[in-house]
Amino acid sequence: MPDVVSGLRLFLGPEGERYSFSVRYSARFRPYNANVRKHGSLLVFSLGREWAGVSDEIVLGLLQSLASRVLGLKQESLNIDLYVNFVKSLHLSAGRSGSDPFLEESFRRVNERYFSGLIDMPGFSWHDSIRRLASYDYHTDTVSVSRVFMERPDIVDYLMYHELLHKKLKFSSKSERTVHHGRDFRELEHGFENRDFLEREIGMVLKATQKFKYRPFFFRTRES
Repeated sequence: MPDVVSGLRLFLGPEGERYSFSVRYSARFRPYNANVRKHGSLLVFSLGREWAGVSDEIVLGLLQSLASRVLGLKQESLNIDLYVNFVKSLHLSAGRSGSDPFLEESFRRVNERYFSGLIDMPGFSWHDSIRRLASYDYHTDTVSVSRVFMERPDIVDYLMYHELLHKKLKFSSKSERTVHHGRDFRELEHGFENRDFLEREIGMVLKATQKFKYRPFFFRTRES
C-alpha cells in the first residue's frame, strides 16, 4: 500500500526518514487487531485481514497510532481521529459473537438497574484465565468473564457493570496514550452498590484458587 506508507512517512516527518516500513495482513489476529514491531530501522506492521477492506485513510490512522507508540512520539492527526472513531463504532456492525443464559441474565439485571435498559446487548463468553477477570472487546462487542466466578452472580454483576461502562464510555486517545479508565469511568464505577465489599469478595475467591495473589485494578480491556 504505497500511498499509506507515504502518508505514514509524512506523518513522522524527519523521524520517518530513518525508517523503512513493512505492512502485512495476517489471519492469526482476532478481528481488527494489529501490532507493530521495531527491528532496528525497520517497522513491521501486522494487521488482521479485516483491515484490508477498510478505507486507506482509516488504515493510515491505525499505522500512525501504532508508530507513535512504538517510537514514543506525541503526535496527533486527522487520520488517527478517523481510526479511533472507527474502532469506537465497530460494535454497531458487529454480529453477536456468542451467548450464555447466565451472563445474559446478569446483563439484563445490570442494564435495567444502572443504565435504564439503554445498553444494547453484546455477545457473551466465559474464559479460563484468572489474571484477566473480565474484559470488553470493542472490536467484536463481546463481554467475557472468568469461569472462576460462575457460582457468584453478585460478583458477575459487578464485573458486568464494569465492562458495560467500557461499552458505554469507550475510550479516549491522545498522542501515544489510550485511556480506558478516565475520571468519568472511575466516578461511575464507584456508583455500584456494595462495590467495596465485592472487591474484597473477589480477593477471597482468587485466594481460594491458590493460583493468583489478588491485586487491585485487575480489569483489562483489549486494544489494537
